Amino acid sequence: MSRARQVGGGVVVLVAAAWMALVEVFWLPLRVGGVLLPVSVVAAVGANLLLPRLALRLSGSKVVAGLTGVAWLVVIVAGMIRRPEGDLLITGGGATGVVNLAFLLCGVLAAAFAVGRALGGPRPPVTRSAAAPARAGSGSGGAR
Repeated sequence: MSRARQVGGGVVVLVAAAWMALVEVFWLPLRVGGVLLPVSVVAAVGANLLLPRLALRLSGSKVVAGLTGVAWLVVIVAGMIRRPEGDLLITGGGATGVVNLAFLLCGVLAAAFAVGRALGGPRPPVTRSAAAPARAGSGSGGAR
């Protein structure tokens, strides 16, 4: 894989992570017929589970895979800070507050899980000698 393709893939995935987070924040107060729809929760879990693996595949870098969760979190934290004009995107109170809290919790957990899997990679199987110390003796129990 060429270096330009790796860098380009990493940039594309990081921009996609930030864009998805922004869209999810704006979907938080989504209502249809007066009923609050938690579309953002589902989108956050789906995007945060898929983007680290995609980043690892496109860029070949575990750092970029980890940065997808960081990019998502930066956008979300920015949405929780009140602007000088008084705008606040992520609020807390009533049913909207419950959806916002579920969005934050599920999104962060999904990102942490996916980044951990992307960073961890395959693990060697645990053998008996590595799991428990070897016992002395023949194992027959005859000598005391």
